[in-house]
Amino acid sequence: MGLSLCRTLRNWSSTVAVSVQLERLQMAAKALSFDVGDYVVYPKHGVGRVVELQKEQIAGMELELYVLRFEKERMTLRVPTNKAEGVGMRKLSSNKTLEEAIETLKGKPKVKRTMWSRRAQEYEAKINSGDLVSIAEVTRDLFRADDQPEQSYSERQIFEAASSRLARELAAMEETDEPSALKKILRILNEAAPKYVKVEA
Repeated sequence: MGLSLCRTLRNWSSTVAVSVQLERLQMAAKALSFDVGDYVVYPKHGVGRVVELQKEQIAGMELELYVLRFEKERMTLRVPTNKAEGVGMRKLSSNKTLEEAIETLKGKPKVKRTMWSRRAQEYEAKINSGDLVSIAEVTRDLFRADDQPEQSYSERQIFEAASSRLARELAAMEETDEPSALKKILRILNEAAPKYVKVEA
């Protein structure tokens, strides 16, 4: 009788634990939910769009997935809805964050006197963080006006990656296209550059 009761209690505890875990996953999914047609930002790939919500049976369990389409890379990515927050997937930035990113572009570039390999890693980490202001910092720091020394090939590559990420989110937020958004970013950078060239001289 006592052994049977212990088994019953263990089974009940296990069932409760699974129920609690499922409830937490459902709450996490609701806390960060996206609809078909929404623009989203996936840290390693930038701005994409939710094109479908899929359900798949995996190991006897039903899994709900966001199907994301990244037009520029011509890539499709499937993300479990309960993992979206954990991988850093987010909605487009707020207007306040966008304003902060624009102000960052207008600020004085920060150039560290460390080895390029280390700086390149830091820049790439900022780009892949998905944080709009951090991406703006990389864009600003690696920008070179026409009358400034040319970028190296590696600097140019990272600059283009950062400015493209920034332009794609700006374009999605302002309902324009990427070339127009990039033109706006470059205009802001070119207007700010002479001021800081004089200061450094």
